Parts: sequence; C-alpha cells; structure tokens
Amino acid sequence: MASTVATDSSRASARPGYGQLLRTPGAWTFLLPGFAARQPFAMLTIGIVLLVQSTTGSYGSAGAVAAVTGVSMALFAPQSGKLADRYGQRTVLVPGVLLHAASVSVLVALALSGAPMWALFAAAVPTGASVPQVGPMVRARWAARLDGSPLMSTAAAFESVTDEFTFVVGPVLATALCTGVHPAAGLVAEAALTLVGGLLFAAQRRTQPAHGLLAASERVEHASALSVPGVRVLAVAFLGIGSVFGGMQVSLTAFTEEIGNPGANGLLYGMFAAGNMLAGVAVGAIAWKSGPRRRLLVGYTGLAMAASLLWTTHSMMLLGALGLVVGVFIAPALISGYTLVEDLVPASARTEAFTWLTGAVALGQASAVTVAGRLADSYGSTAGFLVPLGGTALALVTLAALRSRLAPRPAPRTVARGVGHRVPVTVD
Repeated sequence: MASTVATDSSRASARPGYGQLLRTPGAWTFLLPGFAARQPFAMLTIGIVLLVQSTTGSYGSAGAVAAVTGVSMALFAPQSGKLADRYGQRTVLVPGVLLHAASVSVLVALALSGAPMWALFAAAVPTGASVPQVGPMVRARWAARLDGSPLMSTAAAFESVTDEFTFVVGPVLATALCTGVHPAAGLVAEAALTLVGGLLFAAQRRTQPAHGLLAASERVEHASALSVPGVRVLAVAFLGIGSVFGGMQVSLTAFTEEIGNPGANGLLYGMFAAGNMLAGVAVGAIAWKSGPRRRLLVGYTGLAMAASLLWTTHSMMLLGALGLVVGVFIAPALISGYTLVEDLVPASARTEAFTWLTGAVALGQASAVTVAGRLADSYGSTAGFLVPLGGTALALVTLAALRSRLAPRPAPRTVARGVGHRVPVTVD
C-alpha cells in the first residue's frame, strides 16, 4: 500500500496536469454545479454599474452603489467562510442564495422606480453580504481531496481559469442584456443564475469538506484565518488585484461611451479576462521549479508594470491589446496566492482563508469602482485608468516588504494531520 501511494505521488509530481486532476474521484460532481453557481459573480458589479448609471446618468453614483455591494461582501464573506468551515457548506449556501436573489430583486425595483441614493445603498448591503462564496467552497473541496499533493497547484490554476472564464462570459453577457434588452436585465439574470446554480451546488453533499472537527488547540491558534500573517499579506496583494478589476470595469465603460460605441465594453473587458484565462491554463500546465512565493512576486511585478500603461492608451485596439497583457499577469498572481494558502492555513480554516482573499478582491474592486467612477465623471476615462496603477503599485511594495511572512507554516499543521503524510513543498 505504501509503495502504491509513493508511486502515485511520484506520478503526480512528474505529470501534475489537468487530465490527472480531473480524474480525481468525485471531482465532476462539484465542478459542474460549482461552475454554474459562480457564473453570475462577474455579472454583479457591471450589472449594478450599468443599471444605476442608466437611471441616474452618473458613473460616480453607479460606482458608489457597486462599491457598497463590494464592501459588504468583503466584510461578510469571511464570516460565511468561517460558518461553512464549522457547520458545512450546504448549511450556509442555501439560505444565502435565497437572500441574494431577494436582495437583488429589491435593488432592481428601487433603481427602476427612481428611489433616492440612500435607498439604493441600503439595498446594496444585503446584496453584497449574501453573495454566495462558491469559488472558495470549490477550492476547499479540492484542498480536502488533494491535501499535500503536487496537484494542488494545478487545482489552483484550474480554478483561476474557471474564475476567469466567468469574467470572460459574465461581463459580456451582462452588458449585452443591459444594452440590448433592458438596463435591469443583467441583474435579473444574475439573481436567477445564482439561485439555480447555488442550489444545485449545495445539493452535492458527499464532496463537501468535513466540518467542526478541528482539535481544541488548533481552534484556539486559528480562531480566524486572518490571524495567520501570510494571509494578511495575501489579502493586501488581492486588494491590488481587485483595484484592477474595478478600475477596468468602470474605465472601459466610460471609454466606450466616449467613443460612441458602448457595446464594445463587453468585448474589451472580455479580452482582459481572456488574457487572464489563457495565462491560467499555461500556469497550470507547467511543472514549476520555482515556488509559489517567487512566482507571486514575479507575476505581481509584471502586473504593476502593465497596469501603469493603461492610462496612456487612447486607441480601442491598443487598449484591448494592453488589457490582454494585464490579464496575462493577473493569473500567475492569483494562482500563486491561492496555492500559498494550502501551506499557510490548516485545512479546518481554508474556506475562511479563501473567502478573505475573495473578499479582498471584492473590497479592492469596490474601492476602485468608486474612485474610478468619480475620476471618470470629472476627468474622463483616462483618469479612471490611474486606479489600477495606484492599487497594484502599493500592493507590490507591501508584498515585497513582507514576503518573509509567506513562508510555510511550521509543524503544528503537520502534527494535526499526522506526521509523515505531508509532502514537502518548495516555497522559494
């Protein structure tokens, strides 16, 4: 038996590819419904921006409402993850998707009725708080099944590709619905897909990670995944990535409006997301000799450099090409960050850790949407593109200064699962 395990581990190290990953027992039972459930995530912010901008005529107001949604999600998502770790994913997910669908419906009704801004802000709070954290839940299921395997990096890449595919399809779909059908159609579709996909994912009970089983000593040490220093550093890095997503969404919308071609917004954002997706495929297919910490620093440096050029571009063709390049550098940063969680955080707190990172992206996106919206209103789309520059530059400085905190956590995690069952991982 031991020789079989060793042989399997050796093969995983030699060929940590997507084919082997997708042959993991039980994987497809949560992958397909998980994909359906996370599809609407990329539609929410752009759907709010397009609806509120249509009813108020202001990108600043639209960005502010979207920002409230993002901040609310960033604050509540980790609590959702902690509850999922303790009580199980299904217990948290079912009421969450029901509340989300209802909250989006209220927000749409208020926006179309010309309600005051305070009412839109009030509706945006439960809308963001109830966003189902399906991506982190899928990642937690992978981590539970691949614990200590070299395939964890491949799984992180696969999930990044899946996420970015939603960011290719989601904004394009939301934009097409809002501009071609009705300004509220994007959010209506988002709520419907969240409800159906979330309930289907929640029904997959056999693959959800074990919950509520951590030892008392580990529960005290890791009352919150945010108590791990490396998770806080990664959260700052993901804030910067969120600033790219938010800044690009608003600024591309403003840019296409300025050139009189609003329908091109989805195409431009799709090119940005496509770069991310293609890079994610490549990252997962490569057997890396360098560790995730080094890859994170290299990828983030490239991201900051590419983002610094966005504000200089005034051609739709050049902006699309540069957006593609920016997307190419996001994937390695995201994948490396999620891969590091497996080394930094015990299994009993991983869903929460993943939601902190997802929440950081949402918070960065929310802040960027607000700032970029105000800048676009006052100075045009070019000023809005300064937001990704500033966000990634500040995050890169923090990441470089605190990189030592991304070292793997020591013995307690290994002891908690049993000595000898941990596969060493190269970090730097």
